[in-house]
Amino acid sequence: MSRETSGLAIETSGLVKTFGKTQAVAGVDLTVRAGTVYGLLGPNGAGKTTVVRMLATLLRPDAGEARVFGRDVVRDADAVRGRVSLTGQYASVDEDLTGTENLVLLARLLGHTKPAARERAAALLEAFGLTDAADRQIKKYSGGMRRRIDIAASILNTPDLLFLDEPTTGLDPRSRNQVWEIIRLVVAHGTTVLLTTQYLDEADRLAGRIAVIDHGKVIAEGTPGELKSSVGAGSVHVRLRDAERRAEAEQVLTRTLGRALAAPVQLEADPVALTARVSGDETDRAAAEQASHALAELARHGITVDDFSLGQPSLDEVFLALTDRTTDPHTAAETLEPAATDKETVA
Repeated sequence: MSRETSGLAIETSGLVKTFGKTQAVAGVDLTVRAGTVYGLLGPNGAGKTTVVRMLATLLRPDAGEARVFGRDVVRDADAVRGRVSLTGQYASVDEDLTGTENLVLLARLLGHTKPAARERAAALLEAFGLTDAADRQIKKYSGGMRRRIDIAASILNTPDLLFLDEPTTGLDPRSRNQVWEIIRLVVAHGTTVLLTTQYLDEADRLAGRIAVIDHGKVIAEGTPGELKSSVGAGSVHVRLRDAERRAEAEQVLTRTLGRALAAPVQLEADPVALTARVSGDETDRAAAEQASHALAELARHGITVDDFSLGQPSLDEVFLALTDRTTDPHTAAETLEPAATDKETVA
């Protein structure tokens, strides 16, 4: 089936990839609708990059099937390559060339005439806020500028499907926001985006649907709201004035919330912060009543609270609940996936 008849950009069934004795992808099923941003969320080594490289025809699956706009990634690899583009984790441009030279060179390789290549390069440099740096060597660009020029290179010919593999890793908040705006602009022009990320807020802001991947398997899938609702009705967030009272506050919250707790009270990295997740069996009103009672109990024990809130669970809490991890997924070591090369762009 084609995208026009199925409305799907990606369909996978039982996708498997093994490296030596390590199974990096262990039977992944995905369905991605055309014209959307779909997030693959998980820590380093979860299998995200391996899934992307199979879909982009850079790796051959060991088992299972994968189709891009109805075309099999193995049997119809050339047809798939004609409709996709990949921006990997590392820059695919030549650092010794200028921004303009890189884009013109790639445009020429894609079949543009020299005047058309220069016109397209100038338009993209302007759209991505890089006109002032157009004649500067890429090695003199900041991290955020490199990611922007890399994405620009990926859409010299507007792809039907753009793979973005951790596009904002290592960027400062301002550069991340700039890349996010570029992604929204690309989707607004009709391109489907498959975004892999280990940043939970990034998936929350950009993706319409998210698959959480861990140890090569999809362990949850849905909209951000559905994933949050699956692990609790709400989360009680508390910041104390005195860090020395946190252990006592943990006991008070545990005792007060009792059976309403969906998991043990979590001690945050901030030494004065705690989070208690209320069970999904509770209604929003019941969760609010439980939270109010907990606040009153803290005050009765003389524990001063500087900040107190009840909100929907964050994707961080969803991830921790689904994977039962106690460490920050952002800092997990790369253990499964092979290092991506710096020349992965498919266009």
